[in-house]
Parts: sequence; C-alpha cells; structure tokens
Amino acid sequence: MEELRKEIQEQGKGIGKDIVKVDMFLNHRIDTALLFKMGEEWAEEFRSEKPELVLTVEASGIAMAVAAAHALGDIPVVFAKKSNTAVLGSETVQAGVYSFTHKTQNTIRIERKYLPEGARVLIIDDFLADGQAVHGLLNLCEQQKATVVGVGIAVEKGFQHGGQDLRMEGIHLKSLAIVDGIEDGKIVLRPDDD
Repeated sequence: MEELRKEIQEQGKGIGKDIVKVDMFLNHRIDTALLFKMGEEWAEEFRSEKPELVLTVEASGIAMAVAAAHALGDIPVVFAKKSNTAVLGSETVQAGVYSFTHKTQNTIRIERKYLPEGARVLIIDDFLADGQAVHGLLNLCEQQKATVVGVGIAVEKGFQHGGQDLRMEGIHLKSLAIVDGIEDGKIVLRPDDD
C-alpha cells in the first residue's frame, strides 16, 4: 500500500537489526487518514470472504481492526485481552502468546460468547514478526470452531518467518507493507507487488 510505504520510508526508524519503529503514525500516535485507508485496503482484499467479525489482540491492533470492520460494513470487533479482569466472564478461551516487542509471555483470552462457534473471522494486527500473536488468535478460533477467512497485517517483518509460515499453512494473508531488513537505521521495504 503506497501511502503506508511512504510513511514508513519518511518517518520510520530501524533500531538494531529487528525493531521497526513506526509508532509516530501507526500505533502510539495514529494517522487517522492513513488508518482508514488501510481499513479500506483490507476490506477490498477480504470482502468476498464475507467476514462476520474482526479479531485482534489488545492494544495496538484495535484501531486497525476498527478501521477494517467499518470498511466491511460495520461488523463487530473483538479483541483478545492480555490480562484477566474483574469483568471478564468465567467462560473464556485462552492461548499463550510470546510478545516479540515486549519480550514477555502473555495469556490472551476472549469470552466465548464474543467469538461464536462457526463465525467467519478476519484477523487484523499491526505487526507480524514470528507469528506468535496470529497463531494465538488462530488457536482461539480453533477452540471455538470459528472459521478464519484471512489475516490482515499492517507491517510484516519479511526477514522473520511469521509471514512465510502462515502462507505455507494456506492462510490468506494480506500485509500492507513488508520490511526486508534494516540497514544503518534505515528500513528496507520489499518492492510493492500490488
């Protein structure tokens, strides 16, 4: 997606060999015009799959999931929580997920009633590195016998195995930008094939 690629090139920073810092427009401070264009891009890609809800993990994926859900006709958004809360019901599905960014192990959870059995689910998230978050969400869907119709990612780290693994598993994956590496603090994007 050209608009996202442009922002990554102009504002993004590479830290070390594996950190892609784009929080100034994507997930700490959000460029809302770009956000809704991203939602339209995912809607165009997945509309024919007829998703009934959009699923993500708190917190960075929520805004993107809302943009995609709105573009798909205002379908519901469900996000997996990373911590147990007093209001979370006892009937939950859970999966373990290691956060590459935070270097922590989390248990993500969703109340069963919010992820209905047989639902057609589109997963949306901000980053794809080694695929832990997506696989955790896939696990929750599998537990609920929900059908994952696709995965939409804002920025895929193509130098890590997550995207390749999902494609090999036959998952319909749409990454709006793929980073091939970081060289001297500069983010190197894969040529856009759209």
